[in-house]
Amino acid sequence: MGGNQSMRKSRQDLIVNPQAAQFVQDKVKDNCVTVFSKSSCPYCKIAQRCLDDIGAKYEVVELSSREDMSDIQDVLMAMTGERTVPQVFINGSCIGGGATTKMLHQEGRLRNLVQECGGLRQDGEN
Repeated sequence: MGGNQSMRKSRQDLIVNPQAAQFVQDKVKDNCVTVFSKSSCPYCKIAQRCLDDIGAKYEVVELSSREDMSDIQDVLMAMTGERTVPQVFINGSCIGGGATTKMLHQEGRLRNLVQECGGLRQDGEN
């Protein structure tokens, strides 16, 4: 119980890099679907596979190759309460990670969420 309170406090007191915060906000705002990911993460692959299955257009922000990876994860923590990846944003809101994306896909709800913001590929579009 005390751990949850300290987690909330650390999230609220987290000092984030303003450039990293602007980068994350711009990615989320400018794309119907944005996935914050690491190449070695199996849950990231699951989330991306689900998005591929429904024909989603999405931007992957590959954190493993970025010098500001830790700063971006701090921003994600401040926004969502989680530092872990993947973090999947659809239409400006974080829907969760790989397990949630897979569940939404299995329930048939992922496609509708992506369709609402115009994030499905058109015929012949890569």
